[in-house]
Order: sequence, then C-alpha cells, then structure tokens
Amino acid sequence: MLLLTLGLGLQLAWSVQRPVRLAIAEDLPPTPSLAAVRIAGFGEPVALAKGLMLYLQAFDSQSGISVPFTKLDYDRVEGWLERILQLDPPGQYPLFSASLFYAQGVDETRQRRMFEFIYRKFLDDPNRRWPWLAHVVIAAKHQLKDLPLARKYAQAIRVHAISNEVPYWAREMEIFILQDMNEIESAKVLISGLLDSGRITDAREIRFLEKRFEELESKASARQAGR
Repeated sequence: MLLLTLGLGLQLAWSVQRPVRLAIAEDLPPTPSLAAVRIAGFGEPVALAKGLMLYLQAFDSQSGISVPFTKLDYDRVEGWLERILQLDPPGQYPLFSASLFYAQGVDETRQRRMFEFIYRKFLDDPNRRWPWLAHVVIAAKHQLKDLPLARKYAQAIRVHAISNEVPYWAREMEIFILQDMNEIESAKVLISGLLDSGRITDAREIRFLEKRFEELESKASARQAGR
C-alpha cells in the first residue's frame, strides 16, 4: 500500500509538471495542380471535388482547435475553391461556401476578395450561379455599405443571367440599388429599356415594372416640385 501510494503521488506530480501540449493550427497547403487532382480522381472528378471541399472545410475545425477564417491564407482558400469548381463546374457548394462562410466574419479586404471571386466565377456560368452573386449584392449593400459595388454585381446579373429560370426579382435588383443611390432617372431608363427589350414576357413582371416606373415618376416629380 505504501509503494502504491508513493507511485500514485509521483505520477500525479509528474502530470502536473509536464508541459501542456497546445493544439497548433495547420497551414492550408498550396493548391494541387489540376492535372494532379484529375489523376487522383481515377475518372470520378465530381466525387473528388466533394472530397476536396470537405478537406478544405476541415481547416476551420482542426483537432483540438477552432481556426478563425481570418487566420487562413486566402490566396490558398481561393485556389482550392477554384480547383474544386474546375473538377465539378455545375457544383454549387464552393460558391455557397465562398459567399456564406469565407466572406462572413472576416475583415473587409478578405470579404471584398471573396465577392470578386464569386463575381468572376458567376461570369463563367451566370444562369446557374446567379444566386450567389445575388447574395453578394445584398451583402455589398448592407454590410460594406458600398452601393456602387452592389450595382456592379446587380448589373452583371441583369446583363448575363438571361435564362427564363432566373427569377425577375434577381434581374431587377439593379433598379432598387439605383433608387437607393438616388439615381432616379437612371432607374427609369433601365425600366424602360427592360420593358422595350422584349425579353420580359411575364404579365406579372411587366405590371411590376410599370408600377415601379410610376412610383419613380412620382418621386421625380416630387423632387422637382421641392426645388
């Protein structure tokens, strides 16, 4: 019993004095080449893309530590997202992650960088990727308070996302941004152009635009009367 007690005491003393091992965040490795990941995919690029996406996301929740996105190398984050999209172009999750995870809770520089990444990738497939740029329009307006930037993205949706599957509210976001910028005449010109283009055939959408035009006309008249 004496020896057992002595042994337990020595073990306790050693445990107290032993330095605590701290969990250290690993750095995100450089993006592998497209040729290398295609070989690694064994002819299953979509499955590999999903696996790489899980691998990328694991870097904000490593063993024993939670890594804030601000600690990640965004050059490499962007490179990984790019590579995953190259493997699975129809895949939506990389842009979903870019807009809702990597662009949120970070400094403005990183946020703007993710916004521009989403914008560039949107241009590659606008009719399928418009939802993520629409989210960026709202974030640029309300989070960055940058109306010119929000208009740039909203204009891109109007010009490039021309499929009938794209809802009219997304294609007409630019009108509301212009109104927020007090660009009433520009908004009226835009509405007139949309109505005259022949691209809009839905009766509800036409009525909506006509009503919006009337509201802008009233606002412009009130402004003139105020002068």
